[in-house]
This record gives sequence, structure tokens and C-alpha cells, in this order.
Amino acid sequence: MARFTRDDIMKMAKQENVKFIRLQFTDILGTIKNVEIPISQLEKALDNKMMFDGSSIQGFVRIEESDMYLYPDYDTWVVFPWTSEKGKVARLICDIYNADGTPFGGDPRNNLKRILKEMEEMGFTTFNIGPEPEFFLFKLDQNGEPTLELNDKGGYFDLAPTDLGENCRRDIVLELEEMGFEIEASHHEVAPGQHEIDFKYADAIRACDYIQTFKLVVKTIARKHGLHATFMPKPLFGVSGSGMHCNLSLFKGSENAFYDKNGELQLSENAYHFIAGVLKHATSFTAVTNPTVNSYKRLVPGYEAPCYVAWSAQNRSPLVRIPASRGLSTRIEVRSVDPSANPYLAMAVLLKAGLEGIKNKMTPPHAIDRNIYVMSKEERLEEGIVDLPSTLAQALELLQSDEVIVSALGEHIIEHFVEAKEIEWDMFRTQVHPWEREQYMSMY
Repeated sequence: MARFTRDDIMKMAKQENVKFIRLQFTDILGTIKNVEIPISQLEKALDNKMMFDGSSIQGFVRIEESDMYLYPDYDTWVVFPWTSEKGKVARLICDIYNADGTPFGGDPRNNLKRILKEMEEMGFTTFNIGPEPEFFLFKLDQNGEPTLELNDKGGYFDLAPTDLGENCRRDIVLELEEMGFEIEASHHEVAPGQHEIDFKYADAIRACDYIQTFKLVVKTIARKHGLHATFMPKPLFGVSGSGMHCNLSLFKGSENAFYDKNGELQLSENAYHFIAGVLKHATSFTAVTNPTVNSYKRLVPGYEAPCYVAWSAQNRSPLVRIPASRGLSTRIEVRSVDPSANPYLAMAVLLKAGLEGIKNKMTPPHAIDRNIYVMSKEERLEEGIVDLPSTLAQALELLQSDEVIVSALGEHIIEHFVEAKEIEWDMFRTQVHPWEREQYMSMY
């Protein structure tokens, strides 16, 4: 990650002929918001003097307390490669502060920093995340609206001509690399029209910034190819949904705190405690890692997504998998997270759950090294395997009953998150869906 000073940014803006700067931030629901300023206001922005109206943002503040400040993170400066040579657009990702200069409790990025401080107080220096976001590409109609028509019939790791999304995916990779991403792999996923691009792990804040930037680039470049990219977890019935598997590791300085060459599976006690914490709180943090009504259409048996709380070093069906790499690459992979999640909130709850395991020296249940999908309910109960929530409503109840996960979000975020999600569930619950009409109109 490049490190920039105020002077660096002023110089680069001039050299690159930047005319506008987007001051970006993320709301509670994970949507990217931005205030666009002309280059004449850049110095003011770099001095943390740029104000905006927080009352107009979902889940932020009421009208009478609306003045908020954007504090840009200098290291997130990037010029968008696809913008015009006549006047380019750059962006800075910002933290949000109250008018009195204190961090705003409803800012997801600030909230993650709060949990990272707890981690540092426990003696760890870095929480690394390697995300694997998946997405679908659909054709646009003549009005530029997305259709349900896929642009390929490809399958896992297929090549052109079956994978017609390959050119679009290649252009996305080139744009990301120009913006400083280190791309490790890109390939067609299991379902037709589904793709995955993996980028190198980074510390928690950077990784979340990358996820948000990644989504923006994917959608922008797809549109140039006449396609609509969606990170909706399950856009189509009968095929696999899109996940965002998260590879997690804790470091102490340059040492991976999850690795112990003499430990069982070469995992440290910290790794086992962390796994135990994640498993204990998994049903409670699901509302955050899988935050939409649609998320629960993905978490069903038979489509590769985990729906049971278990772990394994050999088997891909549980919630937590231990990839084979060791040494500095030792990590745990949480497989339930989907790309509709607000990354800052998702990483805050995953980290908090794992740290709780370490604090309380929790022991994970024994690993499940057989395919859980083919086990009966009785067999799962015997093994102590519980199900993830099956609806957003159930997930919200479990979230609110877990003090640890509630504290990972803080008072402001939990209140507004739950309120927004209960409205979402109620709208879905009271809507009459085409399936119901197909089933019941003639029968009754």
C-alpha cells in the first residue's frame, strides 16, 4: 500500500490533470456514498475541513445533528483510470467525524478501527484479510437496464468461447492493477455467468477499502461491455450463489500468530481459540455477514455454500475451512460471508468473535471431516452441528441476543442496522410473490 503525504497528493493531482475528487465513505448498509469536490477544494478537504449533511445518509443522524466532517485517509488516494484525459477524477476514502472532532459512532470504518484497537491491546499487531468476492454478469437491455439473460454458459475454470465474460473480466483485472491492486487469480465460477477475482490479502482496513473499490470497478467496467455486474448473493434459482469467502489471520509483528510448527495441524493455540470464538458466535453474526433477505436463498444445502456451524481442515462443506498453506500463509477461511455484506461491519464481527475465543481460551468442537450435506439431522445433532439461521428475521433475533456481537457494532450501528433490516424483512414478508400465485391461484 502506497504511503502518501499531503504534498504528494497535491503534486499528483496536478501531474495527472485531476479536476474532481470524490470523497468516499460507506453507509451502514454497505453502500458507497461520495461528496464530489472540484480540485480548488482539495486543500480544504486534506485539512479535514470538508463538511456534509449526515441526516441525508441512511442510518446516520437526525436533522438537528446533521453537520459532519470527512477526514480523508491520504493513503487511499487513487486516480480512476477510466476517466477523461481532459480532466480526471480521483478519490479519497474518508472517516466520518462529529462536529466536535470525535469519531462518529455510526461510521462503519471508524467502528472497525475500534475493534482493531481491542486486538492491539491483546498484543496482536495486524488482522489480515484475503477476500474472494464472486459476482454475476447479466446482459443489459436497450434501455441500459439489467436483464436475467446471462452472457455465457461457462462453468468452473472454463475458458472462452464458453466463458464470454472473459474479456470483461480481463479488463476489470487490468483496471484494478492500474489502481494498485495485486491480483492473484481470476476465473469463471461454478454457475453460468458467475466470476471470481482474488486479490492479495491486506490489513483489515485496507482489505475493506479494496472490497468497496473492487465493487465499484467491476460495475463500471461491466457496463462498458454492455453488462450488469451484481453482487446479489443468489440472483438465480437452481445454481450456486455468490459468496465472499474471507481468509483471516492474526499477526504479532512479522509472525503469523495462527502458525505453530509443533501444534496439531501446525496450528497455534491462538488459531484454535479464534476458530472456537467464530463458531460460537456464528449464528449471531450471520445477520451482518449475510444481511439481505436474498442472502438466505444462498445458505441452503446442495449449492456449495455452508449452512452448518462446523470446521475442518479437509472438507469444503463446513462454515470454517483451514486451507493447506502453513508458515506465514496459515489462515482460517470463513465461507458463509456473502458480497452484499458491509465489509467493515462483517470484519468487525468476525474479529470480535475470534478475539472473544482467544480471551476466554475457548476450545473448538472436533473437526468434521466428512460431507455434512449428506448427514441426516440426527447425525448432525449427535456431532453437535447447529444450523445457520434460515431467514433474515431469525438472524436478526440471534444477533440481538448476543452481547458480544452487539458490542462489536456499537450502540448507534446496531440500532439503525436492525431497524433498517426489520423494515426490509417486513416488506418481503408482506409482499405477494409470483411463486405464490403460480402455486395457489388455480388450486384455490
